[in-house]
Amino acid sequence: MAQEIERKFLICGEYKSEAYAHSHITQGYISSNHGRTVRVRIRDEKGYLTIKGASNTSGISRYEWEKELSLEEARELMKLCEAGIIDKTRYLVKSGRHIFEVDEFYGENEGLTLAEVELGSEDEPFEKPLFIGQEVTGDARYYNSNLMKQPFTTWK
Repeated sequence: MAQEIERKFLICGEYKSEAYAHSHITQGYISSNHGRTVRVRIRDEKGYLTIKGASNTSGISRYEWEKELSLEEARELMKLCEAGIIDKTRYLVKSGRHIFEVDEFYGENEGLTLAEVELGSEDEPFEKPLFIGQEVTGDARYYNSNLMKQPFTTWK
């Protein structure tokens, strides 16, 4: 079983100058039920279909399965998605042995920037870059599947 183990943080500083790569991502959800999601993603010129299970109680681990699709297949599947598309640029920043994925959101999530780091285990140590702020791992408001339903700009 494929397991995704990651921690998520708000951004409190400049990160773009530290990025070694970036890509544009649009994604939608065929299903965004609590405990399982089916996501279609277009990242630059490639497509992906991802199925995720429920997070554990800490919000750090969950089942994840992903398959690369052709761009045409992904565009067709995007037509089946629920309302609300996530639009963002992802920046990759190396810190120690890890890579932080920093997502700068657009559209209804404009103003939100999050960083995620994938780990080999829940207690694996990692070096936090200076731009890392408050940890929001396990806060469901920051899940992309929830940001499409309750966008950041609507939060009070």
